[in-house]
Amino acid sequence: AARAAPRRQARRAAAASDSNGAEEYDYDVITIGAGSGGVRASRMAAAAGARVAVCEMPYSTKASDTTGGVGGTCVIRGCVPKKLMHYGAQLHDAFADAPHFGWKNGGATPPEEWSALLANKNKEITRLNGIYARLLGNAGVEMIEGHARVTGPNSVSINGRTVTAKNILVATGSTASVPANIPGVDLPGVINSDQALVLPQRPKKVVIYGSGFIAVEFAGIFHGYGSEVHLVYRADHPLRGFDDDCRKFLAEQYAAKGVHMHPGEVPKEVTEGPGGEGLTLVTDKATYDADVVMFATGRKPNTAGIGLEEAGVELGRKGEVVVNEHNRTRVPSIWAVGDCIGKVMLTPVALMEGMRFAESAFGPDGPAVPNYDLIPAAVFSDPELGTVGWTEEQAIQRAGEPVDVYLSTFKPLKYTMVEGTAQRTLMKMIVGKESDKVLGVHMVGADAPEIMQGIGVALKAGATKAHFDATIGIHPSAAEEFVTMRTPSRTAGPAKL
Repeated sequence: AARAAPRRQARRAAAASDSNGAEEYDYDVITIGAGSGGVRASRMAAAAGARVAVCEMPYSTKASDTTGGVGGTCVIRGCVPKKLMHYGAQLHDAFADAPHFGWKNGGATPPEEWSALLANKNKEITRLNGIYARLLGNAGVEMIEGHARVTGPNSVSINGRTVTAKNILVATGSTASVPANIPGVDLPGVINSDQALVLPQRPKKVVIYGSGFIAVEFAGIFHGYGSEVHLVYRADHPLRGFDDDCRKFLAEQYAAKGVHMHPGEVPKEVTEGPGGEGLTLVTDKATYDADVVMFATGRKPNTAGIGLEEAGVELGRKGEVVVNEHNRTRVPSIWAVGDCIGKVMLTPVALMEGMRFAESAFGPDGPAVPNYDLIPAAVFSDPELGTVGWTEEQAIQRAGEPVDVYLSTFKPLKYTMVEGTAQRTLMKMIVGKESDKVLGVHMVGADAPEIMQGIGVALKAGATKAHFDATIGIHPSAAEEFVTMRTPSRTAGPAKL
């Protein structure tokens, strides 16, 4: 670090000399929000020689209007704690399966200790919060704790103190949203995903309304820990926007595991039981009693009350910051990245956007354009889902050629020794019939996200079906199925214009 400091100072001196009046400001950039996008953008800008400050709310494991923390939603109340709980929930099946592999526990599952789960989860995210803060400090980024409000194109007020910057980067993320037009959503015991991560006790019975990532993942977590789970949603299948075969298959797997699936229902109200005991979700078709009712109905950009519109920044219908292809708002000195722009609400996308911002604002090659093509994604359900590229429907509409669909479902080797299990895996590949280009790959099954990360690299490199066919598989593994698919299950499209 001592050797790096002179180089950093030299870069900053060079940047200051080329900053066209940046010396008039306290900083070259001030970032509002120290989540994934804000931290990456600030570190990269500092590495390019910029004088950088980041403003973030005080750290807390519980979300509120006055707390936040370095690391943001993903680290503190999103991806990381949810994945830790997902790991724990999967142990339920491991205990049940153990006797089939010679472990003489009688198939008994040890009693869960929810308080220990929360304590260990909080310990880990507190550790990560410290690591992110040190990363910023080691990069030479100044941390300012408090609530920020944009007061002009180059000024920000933080707890009554005004600081100025040549550039302002808005990286305030998003917040869990609960539909306000449903009576009873303000009752005690009605929660969102933030609150689900800090429940003091595991609910014996939980009703979840929603069908996206968060609803499906928490259904798996609560079920794995032993709760009776009812997943209620408006659509025919969960996970709108994912490949239809995957959606149907995952719903079947959840039902087979014992999650109660209730498609095609619309919530009307939440009511309280006699004496304030328990809750009831009332839909247009049925009623569901529970200890906890969770609404997992999406997230909204966290842009209210920070002065953006007053400063001239345009906000969209859902409160998202409207930006151009370089993530710049209509106020040239104000930029935005991450969930607050409402494009692709994924942590790795925010990281990518943060890097492009640093390149645009401080790089030698001028404005950089974020690339949103072929973004791998995962749902940490049980079984897990991984995907990259087009769904079958998207390929039919966009490919401009017929598409060959390769589809395989099977019982993984691990479960061939487990009597009575319904656990299966689905793998799907969509290929341009004329071009031989692999257009989309999808999987539902154990380790699907890990497998899909590597396949994402292949698709980004322009892989063809011939490349997959020429690749030698790893045996025995589920992943080898992707390099042994030889006969299409069907051919579809192209869409008629």
